[in-house]
Amino acid sequence: MKLNLLAIICGFCLDLLLADPAWMPHPVICMGKAITSLEKFLRPRLPQTPQGELRGGILLAAAMPLGTLLVCGGACALADWLHPAAGFLIQVLWCWQALALRGLAAESRKVCRELSAGNLPAARQAVSRIVGRDTQSLTAEGVAKAAVETVAENFSDGAAAPLFYMLLGGAPLAMVYKSINTMDSMVGYKNSRYLYFGRAAARLDDAANFLPSRLAAFLWIAAAFLTGHNARNAYRIWRRDRRNHASPNSAQTESACAGALGVQLAGPASYFGKIYEKPTIGDPLRPVEPEDILRANRMLYVAGLLALLLGAGLRALV
Repeated sequence: MKLNLLAIICGFCLDLLLADPAWMPHPVICMGKAITSLEKFLRPRLPQTPQGELRGGILLAAAMPLGTLLVCGGACALADWLHPAAGFLIQVLWCWQALALRGLAAESRKVCRELSAGNLPAARQAVSRIVGRDTQSLTAEGVAKAAVETVAENFSDGAAAPLFYMLLGGAPLAMVYKSINTMDSMVGYKNSRYLYFGRAAARLDDAANFLPSRLAAFLWIAAAFLTGHNARNAYRIWRRDRRNHASPNSAQTESACAGALGVQLAGPASYFGKIYEKPTIGDPLRPVEPEDILRANRMLYVAGLLALLLGAGLRALV
């Protein structure tokens, strides 16, 4: 247990130092290929009806987490059997790869740099790498808002939730979470192709993030206090606007961030050329500006460190 906790701390530190090096193969790429292969295998073998697609989606949503647990758990057990050092190193590697704290901050800082330089086309291009919405017609404020939103929202599934699961079950359980999250990002859409086939994956992702996203909101409020932002307003806006999203989890940290900064996030957004009317989060006390991206990043880092310290402390006590 002590070695597992040390592996988590080492993985967290490696993420802060190195993020995700481009040369290093990432397990999420393997997960994506597995999801695509399973979808191609299942679809022709199922009735082309809503019920058939639902059944296929349930099979996919069951196979990916179970398969990930068997592969990652088996690999960790085998490495540990060969030598405890090998078991420790594979745990460190996968704990590192399960986290995305520095990568998220680094990509959002690129957006801030381009906005500060007055290069709106480059800023739109930079933000398109970290958001799912259409970015080609965003204003400078819209680009900054999109970057702040993704920093706040992805703190939960890029740091808080993976930490939560690795503290519960080490690297294998963190990888199971990543497989669920990856599956949702690939098939969890409400369009004609995935409305039924992706429903089970989307619901599973909602369930996996339910508790971590709420813990992440409180961590963000604490980080707002520690970084000199308005923690009282972060809590107030969280209480008021945490349900202002189609997902039960996404507005948890967004609302805390909006309140801490005193800005309004969310609202209508374009996806694949279609405008979706979405409720706003926070109060428009002032426009969102590029520096808000850096302020959100500071809260991101502090909230991540708080998550590690509190989680490691509880794990050590237990």
